Amino acid sequence: MKNKLRRNRLYMPGNSPNLLKNISVFSADTIILDLEDAVAQFEKDAARFLVKYTLQNVDFGDSEKGVRINPFDTPFGKSDAEMAVKNGAEIIFLPKAENAEQVKALEKIIGNKEVWISPIIETAKGVLNANAIAAASQKVVMLCFGAEDFTRDIGAERTKEGNELFWARSMIVMTAKANEIQASDTVFSDVNDNDGLEAETRFAKSLGFDGKGIIHPNQIKIINKIYEPTYDEIEYAKKVMDALDTAKKQGKGTASLGKKMIDKPVAERAKRILELAKIYKK
Repeated sequence: MKNKLRRNRLYMPGNSPNLLKNISVFSADTIILDLEDAVAQFEKDAARFLVKYTLQNVDFGDSEKGVRINPFDTPFGKSDAEMAVKNGAEIIFLPKAENAEQVKALEKIIGNKEVWISPIIETAKGVLNANAIAAASQKVVMLCFGAEDFTRDIGAERTKEGNELFWARSMIVMTAKANEIQASDTVFSDVNDNDGLEAETRFAKSLGFDGKGIIHPNQIKIINKIYEPTYDEIEYAKKVMDALDTAKKQGKGTASLGKKMIDKPVAERAKRILELAKIYKK
């Protein structure tokens, strides 16, 4: 589903059968079977066969089936993509995305199948070309940010404060929203620092990110809690939808709430909050 809830995306090593067999218990929004960074060069082909088996035979529960392929400029990327498309992947994560041609190459492999694309922006060139990447295909549903590779690419120190990432994060969010797709923030690598994860996730949400990458199942609950709509947000969303409904019944082309006009972004946000409220059963 193109607009599926993607508060978290959990990376799972594609070469770890003991972890992959228990995927359904994690209840992540999206599970990513990782064939790139998590797998050594000499294990790439074997990992692809294991991921193929996992896609075919393991229960993902309600989690979206994702695969992170290797870049197309490696000997493995095309084979990874072909395997993922043929064996039931629902979304493919394209690492080191730097131009529209990479997205179009993946789109060509997907063909007419309902498989979505999520480019991962990890370089300065990727950030600068983010709009072309997002607009390259109707199958692109989410832009992801990879901070570790990005800081290496620009020669900056990766800090806990993240000041070196602010401009790139903002660009990715703006580009995603301009193209009416989702944006997902980088992973938080310290699995023992829950306070740090919570602070960074709240900051990412404040910038407009729809979710965050994770590397451990214990991070899911913290992230989901932050993206839970508040009582005030839900009440305001109800008022927005009521105002739209009233305007429609009265035959008006526009709606207002108080002295403010309700434009499309406000309406879409209200709708999204109420959908989230149902998921959280509030």
